[in-house]
Amino acid sequence: MFDVHAMRRQFPILAREVHGRPLVYLDNAATTQKPRAVIDAERHYYEFQNANIHRGVHALSQEATDAFEGARDKVRNFLKAPQREEIIFTRGATEAINLVAHSWGRANLKSGDEILISEMEHHANIVPWQLLCEATGAVLKVIPIDERGALVPGAFESLLGPRTRLVGITQVSNALGTVNPVADIIRKSHAAGALVLVDGAQAVAHLPVDVKALDCDFYVFSGHKLYGPTGIGVLYGKREHLEKMPPYQGGGDMIAQVTFKKTTYNELPYKFEAGTPHIAGAVGLGAAIDFVQSVGLETIAAHEDALLVQATRLASGFEGLQVIGTAPGKASILSFVMKGVHPHDIGTILDSEGVAIRTGHHCAMPVMDHYHLPATARASFALYNTPDEVDALFRALRRVEELFLK
Repeated sequence: MFDVHAMRRQFPILAREVHGRPLVYLDNAATTQKPRAVIDAERHYYEFQNANIHRGVHALSQEATDAFEGARDKVRNFLKAPQREEIIFTRGATEAINLVAHSWGRANLKSGDEILISEMEHHANIVPWQLLCEATGAVLKVIPIDERGALVPGAFESLLGPRTRLVGITQVSNALGTVNPVADIIRKSHAAGALVLVDGAQAVAHLPVDVKALDCDFYVFSGHKLYGPTGIGVLYGKREHLEKMPPYQGGGDMIAQVTFKKTTYNELPYKFEAGTPHIAGAVGLGAAIDFVQSVGLETIAAHEDALLVQATRLASGFEGLQVIGTAPGKASILSFVMKGVHPHDIGTILDSEGVAIRTGHHCAMPVMDHYHLPATARASFALYNTPDEVDALFRALRRVEELFLK
């Protein structure tokens, strides 16, 4: 049996109060809170192992290197990647997407080639491709979504064509919670000769991921949405692509030999890891993966799904509240608006009640444009949230109703 109250005791921040009330933290799609195991892992690194990696023969450097590379092995196992050399540490999903756009894209795209993304993408999976199109003359095409927040049936297939070189698709929408059929998209894209990048930033904390089974070409995620530190993320790429891609940045550790006439580059994965990396962040990410795997993603998903069902039921009985994003397959996110109340006012009143949600466009302005909205309020659930906290959310929303609508 999953004991959510025992789980909560592993997260120190959940014991605090906000504005004199117990914290109800429902902003997990923006960033998750950190368990004691992650905090302790980073502190242990800084207290006992702090040194630069790959460069020293002294004991601290070797221990730091082992801890950093051990984290890479944990990521490889977590994603079920075939080889550890296919795991690149980045600052986050955003940098990982930019790395692929800059390195793979500029080397492979030409005028008239097409990149296909969806209308529900985070800005991080839109803007890098726009910049790439401006630089190469490639064309960006967009798969539309319907009023439920799902991909319009048949639209992807109609846009996929002989000029499509890459498909960039989110596995789980950060603004809507929609779970996309990425395995089917990958299969059809490969049949058309296109590569696929999957944005897994909102997926890895909720769904088991097997990049080998998916057969995606690239997969990206950020550590801070997986109960890990900020400033650390991952790019998985098939070795056959990474070997051919030029370096993204130049500097230390990504080189084999440097002369003023010619520089040769390091082997994978180091070719894409210029400079001193976020060593403590990688160690913390490894600890976060250990933590999540100790609980089990299936257990986490079942708990979060129950919370989402509860929240959706309460929302359906709340007059004047409209859920934005009602696709059949959803994960852990309830976005909504209240008639006559701006989302920012909702967020402010909820904060005064100790309830933390996200309000705004969620770095998904095209989604807001689709629904003709300036913003939404978004509650997002994690493994430490409770049914009582869902009830607290809706009690606070009744307070909003009293202040603005009565």
